[in-house]
Amino acid sequence: MSVLPEYVGGLPNICGSEPVVEEAIRRGQGHSVFAADSRVDFSRIRSAAAIALHMHQPLTPAGGPDICTAAIISNLKYMMDNPNIGDNHNAPVFHWCYKRMGEFIPQLLNQGKEPRVMLDYSGTLLHGMRDMGLNDVFDDLRRITCEAEYRRAVEWVGSAWGHPVAPSTPVQDYRLHVKAWQHHFAAIFGLEALGRVRGFSPAEMALPNHPDVAYEFVRTLRDCGYQWVLVQEHTVEQPDGRGPERKHVPHRLVCRNSEGKEASIVAIIKTQGSDTKLVGQMQPYYEAKGLSRWELGGKSVPPLVSQIADGENGGVMMNEFPPKYFDVIWECSGSDTPLMNVTEYLEHLFALGVRERDLPVLQPLFQKRIWERFRPGDGPEKLAGVIDGLGKEDSRFHVEGGSWTNNISWTRGYDALLGPMEMVSALFWEKVLKPGRPSNEHRYRNALFHLLASQTSCYRYWGQGIWVDYGREICRRATEILNHDF
Repeated sequence: MSVLPEYVGGLPNICGSEPVVEEAIRRGQGHSVFAADSRVDFSRIRSAAAIALHMHQPLTPAGGPDICTAAIISNLKYMMDNPNIGDNHNAPVFHWCYKRMGEFIPQLLNQGKEPRVMLDYSGTLLHGMRDMGLNDVFDDLRRITCEAEYRRAVEWVGSAWGHPVAPSTPVQDYRLHVKAWQHHFAAIFGLEALGRVRGFSPAEMALPNHPDVAYEFVRTLRDCGYQWVLVQEHTVEQPDGRGPERKHVPHRLVCRNSEGKEASIVAIIKTQGSDTKLVGQMQPYYEAKGLSRWELGGKSVPPLVSQIADGENGGVMMNEFPPKYFDVIWECSGSDTPLMNVTEYLEHLFALGVRERDLPVLQPLFQKRIWERFRPGDGPEKLAGVIDGLGKEDSRFHVEGGSWTNNISWTRGYDALLGPMEMVSALFWEKVLKPGRPSNEHRYRNALFHLLASQTSCYRYWGQGIWVDYGREICRRATEILNHDF
């Protein structure tokens, strides 16, 4: 099997070997990931819990005094270089957080315990840390990712490379983010490791609810080989418009577009709550302890309580999580409420005879109201009219998507940034994608790197000030590259 270089021409390897990457994914799909080494007696346990740690730092033009000429560096490097500003003194702790599961997992396994954790790292964080020379992080992560005695405890979940929000990122760009992350991950940890990545974690837990965008989101994940996606409880509904009822069993997320096409994927529900506190204090495990087996597809199955949180942000995750994680692993290993990773759980579930079509159906938020007035297949123009009418009747209705928080819009109030982002996206389409430029060229990789970096959610999350300036500057550089090189 080929080995991909991690850097090409000074840029992270995010494109250019698509056939090799796609073949590794196809080859991996022919094999189970965890079933042979699971160590969990699925027929005996009452319930299970799953936790995922989300890690991200944006790239910013902050490597110098002038934003127009400054090097693009990791925000983590800026924090380390400027420890007296705000919370930047936390940077060394963040560094440890990014590597510490590589210490915890071997320690616990060597003690005869059965730890589990899912890891979600953005591409911008991975590149930023390597650019800083934090090779110790990669050494520790590679150990638990690739070495046979440890990897049963660790599941990587896929991400979008630049940490964009799916509902308001052009669909062709979002696909580029998803494929770039796979490419980059394979270059760091190997093609075989990529073949074991089956689940996907959307940045900001942002799920599109416009029918055409939601369809493309799911189609992208399926085309890229993903089998399941993590969704936030309040971003989905049952076909009758009510919220999910049995939150701790897998569902099937079904998305239909205006042309009548349908795409679906297994959905794992992350319940609402204060994310870092819930994971930092291992709440999913304690909730799971109070649950018992349910019927699903004619089989008796254990429920799975799932949560994801930032792996480094906040005092709870920095300080309280490590001892609590150790306490829970010591208590739950070998018990009837173990920690399990999602793919491990699904492999056991489907081995029982449960099929994907047996799973209860979900759809993105507010779609019941759309389908009451619109028939799939009637086309995008009629859909636009239905959406416009619903918005005029009820100010709460929207198709901006949902995320981890329901009080932040990822589109309203961001014209100063969305305008340049959309212009760069259109230019990349016109000059690169439409003519079919080869993805293994340096100019393609350079333009793609800047396009993806410009769409990072952080530039919108803060809404104003220096973060918007950062986003606009990267858009300016991307525009300059596209106009000069193509």
